[in-house]
Amino acid sequence: MNIDRAYMNGAFIAGADAYPPRWEAKAAAFRQGLGKRAETGIAYGSGARQAYDLFRPEGTARGLMVFIHGGYWIRFDRSMWSHLAAGALARGWACAMPSYTLAPEARIREMGQEMVTMLAHAGAAVPGPLVVTGHSAGGHLAARMACADIAVAGLRRVVPISPLTDLEPLSQTAMQAQLQLDAAEIASESPARLNLRTGVEAHIRVGGQERPAFLWHARLLAEEWNCDWSVAPGLHHFDVIDALEDPDSELTEILLGGF
Repeated sequence: MNIDRAYMNGAFIAGADAYPPRWEAKAAAFRQGLGKRAETGIAYGSGARQAYDLFRPEGTARGLMVFIHGGYWIRFDRSMWSHLAAGALARGWACAMPSYTLAPEARIREMGQEMVTMLAHAGAAVPGPLVVTGHSAGGHLAARMACADIAVAGLRRVVPISPLTDLEPLSQTAMQAQLQLDAAEIASESPARLNLRTGVEAHIRVGGQERPAFLWHARLLAEEWNCDWSVAPGLHHFDVIDALEDPDSELTEILLGGF
């Protein structure tokens, strides 16, 4: 098995190169359209990337949804995903989107600690229930927030999307040169090796056309946590997140339904 090939999403998606500029353009247009309801660059720490954007709905927010971006912990930032807040805002929820320090400048455990700090900061700004989601590496960090060794005030539900749930396979890829994972960090930062915190709901989402490795990661975490998981038929790693734009989508309902 070629372990690097197992995590090459773009190589198996038609027109993959067109997705990042499309995301960037949609995100910029979305922020502009919100006007004063888009609060950008809110610092939650002193680091250059320790900031988040907060998008508010019309009227008082029902709660806060947080979306953590992916990119294998080594690329991207919050600015490319703003449009994915549309579904939550339409349902009366605020949405926060953070950046975090990337590898190799930060280790994965340090990224997790940054997210704990960010959630406390954003949670203080928006009263009500807190729901955390994230995609790919961001799905890993979202899942990490629900582990039993971390207490995030107000956290009610996590919905990791196409998450990386056991870090050991990643340590065998070329990305290891930047991630620098060791046995201790693999054990302490792999959600599938940790318990789900009591009182936090979890649902794992993955696209039906994803690479087999991502289907494995999703099912592994669902089995270890004994929680729901679902497959979005026909969707791949780059379009499985699009449903966040739709307030009536199955994914948005999984995230925010019942509150």
